[in-house]
Amino acid sequence: MKITSFEDIIAWQKAKELTIHIYSIFNDSRDYGFKDQIQRASVSIMNNIAEGYETGTNKHFKHFLFIAKASSGEVRSMLILVKEIGKINQEDFDKLYNLSVEISKIISGLIKTL
Repeated sequence: MKITSFEDIIAWQKAKELTIHIYSIFNDSRDYGFKDQIQRASVSIMNNIAEGYETGTNKHFKHFLFIAKASSGEVRSMLILVKEIGKINQEDFDKLYNLSVEISKIISGLIKTL
């Protein structure tokens, strides 16, 4: 499959899915600092993939992919914290954590390809 837009990139599609789930799960959270940070980190994954792709150069795209991968790690770190303090159930944790790991692996593969 030829990538003709950032929307074609599987990592971006999965990052969008992760972001939608993050917003859904933490939408009613009263811990506004945490909610804002995890939402921003998840949005950062998809936006950095999009922004990097749109630069049109492999060098810049790779740079933005590294940032997206780092944001995926940030999301996982925050998920571990919120799980340990009992603010997320195991099922939601597993789903979000595994999706973020998958996204990181896809991004790593994309970086190697470039």
